[in-house]
Parts: sequence; structure tokens; C-alpha cells
Amino acid sequence: MNRLKQKYQEEVVKTLMKEFSYENPFQVTKVEKIVLNIGVTQPQDPHAREKVMPLIVKQFEDITGQHPQITKARKAVSNFKLREGDPMGVMVTLRGNLMWEFFDRLVSVVLPRVKDFRGISRTAFDGQGNYSLGIEEQISFPEVEFDQIDRIRPLQVNFVTSNKNDKEAFRLLELLGMPFKKEEDKN
Repeated sequence: MNRLKQKYQEEVVKTLMKEFSYENPFQVTKVEKIVLNIGVTQPQDPHAREKVMPLIVKQFEDITGQHPQITKARKAVSNFKLREGDPMGVMVTLRGNLMWEFFDRLVSVVLPRVKDFRGISRTAFDGQGNYSLGIEEQISFPEVEFDQIDRIRPLQVNFVTSNKNDKEAFRLLELLGMPFKKEEDKN
């Protein structure tokens, strides 16, 4: 069993039950899935973008351990030189053991490697108990080989929780080890 999943089951559930006065452990908020995505805006030429996609797919496979889905444009937009069906990015949804493994690596390895890291924002909740985290560089992940990178790209990590309350979701992520900024450090 993953270290973080075990911590959730043995410590976090008990703490949250006590703090929010739940009677049943099944009422406790849990992380249901983690969705990662990366948008590919450069190069603007659709044919050049199609050549870059296999590199990005390989990087995502290395980062997540799962084959990602290529997202395609639904509409043609002439100002962006975009046709319907052109590749726009890559996304992957992690659940179960892969989700816990990724979460553990993110908290213990990746975020400490981010340049000038002072903690993550406390305000990136969406009002529904979900948290969005932007990572500026995919090279923060140790799995990504520097030789295979054509350019630095940011990626988005979304944590979807079972509760629709931001306060409980925040406390869950905090107990799982997410390094949030301190109260006085809100800048």
C-alpha cells in the first residue's frame, strides 16, 4: 500500500472525523481523482504541433505512469490558425493507486524542486471542494528527461474531492502534506 494512502486511512480519517464531528468514516472527505493537463499552443502550425505531440505524450506517460488522451479542438478559430480536430493538448485522469503514487511524488519530490518555492496558494479552490495547482515547468518532475524536452511547458493539476466544501477539502489536503503558504504569506 502506498505511504500516503496508508496515512489517509490510519491518521487523516480519524482527525477529520474528530474535527468535523462525523459519526461514520464514510462521511469523511477523500480525494476521488487527480486530473493533469497540458495545453500545447506553440508551435502554431498544426502540422508542427502534431510532430510535438508524441514527445508530450511520452513525458506525460513518464510523469503519471498512464497513457494520456490527446485533446482536440472542437471548433475552428481562424484568428488562432486552428481547425476543428487539431490537437490542443494532453490530459490524464488518475484514480486509485496511480493517483496516490502521483500525489505522494508531487508532495515529497516535485514541489520541493520548484524554483523559489514558498508554498502553494490557499485560494485556488473552486467553491466545490476541488483544488487547482499550476506547475510552471514540467522539468520539476524527475522522470522527465532533459534531452526529450523541446520547450518548457506549464501543466495544470486538479484535485477532485468527494466533498463540496472548500474548508474540509483544504484541511484534507493540508493533512496529506500539501505545503500551503502560511496565513501571513498570502502574497
